Amino acid sequence: MPAQVVNNANRQNGEQGNNLADILVNQRALSSERGKSVKLAQIQTGKPQEEIIKEQNLVNEAQLVRAVATLHNIPYVDLDTSPVEPEALAILPQEVAERFTTFPLSVNKSTKELVLAMANPLDLAAIEFIEQKTGMRVKTRAAEPSKVEQLISTHYVTSLTQEVTAALKDVVPDRERLRTLETARTGLIREEKIAEIVRHVLEFAVKARASDVHIEPMEKSTRVRYRIDGILYEKLTMPKELHDALISRIKILSGMKIDEKRMPQDGRFNFKTGSEEVDLRVSTLPATWGEKVVLRLLQKTGGIPDLDELGLRGRGLKNLQDAVLRPHGIILICGPTGSGKTTTLYSIISKISTPKVNIITLEDPIEYKISGVNQVQINPVAGLTFASGLRSLLRQDPDIILVGEIRDKETADLAIQASLTGHLVFSTLHTNDSAGALPRLLDMGVEPYLLASSMTAVAAQRVVRRIHLECKKSYKPDPKIVQNIKNVLGPIMQDDKDFLLYKGEGDPECNNTGYFGRIGIFEVLPISEKIAKLILERAPSSAIEKRAREEGMISLKQDGYLRVIEGITTMDEVLRVAEE
Repeated sequence: MPAQVVNNANRQNGEQGNNLADILVNQRALSSERGKSVKLAQIQTGKPQEEIIKEQNLVNEAQLVRAVATLHNIPYVDLDTSPVEPEALAILPQEVAERFTTFPLSVNKSTKELVLAMANPLDLAAIEFIEQKTGMRVKTRAAEPSKVEQLISTHYVTSLTQEVTAALKDVVPDRERLRTLETARTGLIREEKIAEIVRHVLEFAVKARASDVHIEPMEKSTRVRYRIDGILYEKLTMPKELHDALISRIKILSGMKIDEKRMPQDGRFNFKTGSEEVDLRVSTLPATWGEKVVLRLLQKTGGIPDLDELGLRGRGLKNLQDAVLRPHGIILICGPTGSGKTTTLYSIISKISTPKVNIITLEDPIEYKISGVNQVQINPVAGLTFASGLRSLLRQDPDIILVGEIRDKETADLAIQASLTGHLVFSTLHTNDSAGALPRLLDMGVEPYLLASSMTAVAAQRVVRRIHLECKKSYKPDPKIVQNIKNVLGPIMQDDKDFLLYKGEGDPECNNTGYFGRIGIFEVLPISEKIAKLILERAPSSAIEKRAREEGMISLKQDGYLRVIEGITTMDEVLRVAEE
């Protein structure tokens, strides 16, 4: 193939007289006058035409690459539309792709041909090196350097297997021998290589914006899964023989006991890659085939988002802000596990934290450290529970108290007493909506008259995935879906005409999911006089919700549907998290 490229290039150069300017004029990228000036500049300076065109910025990158490809009789490939085969990625290592600014597009294993998009398809040394490295015959395609670099950064970010496979070559020299020996004692598994694998696993988690990493022992292998934008994706499988060494490495980093494998353990450590630093909360659990580890990633860089950045807006945002400004009362944030309740509370606390107020929190566990706030980790083994901790907190002269979760009557009663004695109390509750929180507290045994006088506001929330802007596409929805949206939104929907909805087609940057990032959908229920009266009457949640909607509350589903119409998320996402 390299020889063929050279012959084609030489033949074409002879036919065209090495005249790039004429090709650009023929392709209507340059005017005739500009073409003549380029040729004149070549005679005067002795510089190649390509260099002159680049210096004067006469054409864009795509036009220049197309013309150079024509000049040297090399096929041009548009990387925006060209498909990529994952098998090709596994053949060409990332460091080689970066070194020669080349990207593997496809591979034919039967004919041993590898198709490469190259920034410099005439680099014979690079072609020869890649052929020797891969054992394949290379077919080159000309492509814009910027697009090649972009594909390398996006595709190889989601291809973790390459890096780990390279490390595994040194780790497992003899699989059969490894099976027969106790790896922890023989030294067959080199510690530095295990550390390298752990580093690759964590680096990928940071690059892929994962919130959790699951390292799970299976019967014959160990799998690594990442929770990205709320959904778990399996990205890597490793030999089962490595599992104990991997877990031991993570335990050492987390300050856990290596030899304790029968009991669950918790720990944490920091990890830094590039400019990003994350705090990792680690949990181990004995399972059928060994210890399972889950690492929760908590961003230390970037700070805590504001309420409007989380997705709160309009009347809901104003109602919550008004409740926060009151000097006493209880504000509850409701939703299932993983719905972003803690992040919302941290956002509120960081906003109201000043040297003039004493804020104390009781958490299980402390996820983010907030400057100027006294944060307490509960420890049931030592007798420090939410209830006992809350009693102690009240003797610490607090202005604002955050209780991680109301789990029982004792904690609920103490929170109410604290609010009635002039404290502002924040907490969370595991209910599906805001109206359901009030009957739940009554079911715990809280007195209605105390609840009605202490509650200020209840917010419920979920998180939905955002449509990826780079691959966003509009479509005309089915009439049934349009009618469903109109029925749910009712008078909130100003325009009654038909509308377009949006979805992500999927591309390498969003891992072909069509989603990138997440945003919250909210409902905020302020405790008005009429709702306080319903609490006193022990009204069901349906009656409280009906009254709240009459007073202008936008429900979770309505907020989600508004996001759908605005093109921020999809119907599937809203129904996934907010369907009753």
